[in-house]
Amino acid sequence: MTTWLVLLAIGLVVVGVVAYLLNAILKEAQTIEKGASAIWDGGKRVANNTVHVPDLIRTNHYVGKILAGVPGLHGDLERVRKHAETCPGCPRCVVGGKL
Repeated sequence: MTTWLVLLAIGLVVVGVVAYLLNAILKEAQTIEKGASAIWDGGKRVANNTVHVPDLIRTNHYVGKILAGVPGLHGDLERVRKHAETCPGCPRCVVGGKL
């Protein structure tokens, strides 16, 4: 009977140690999972931001074209302003095509 009690006590100690170690492994796995999740979320945000880079390049191209036309537009607007200051018939002459 004593042998059985000693073996039972040893078995309970082993079960307790195993339970403690499994709990430690579980906590560590949860910590790793949280870290991996944060990295994954950061990666998704980076990917979402880099998706728009081609759109920005295309936008810069169009802005360059618009800015290239600004000097001519400025000259045309200055001509309209000067005409409007001296013409008593405006805006009729603008609509009539006399500008």
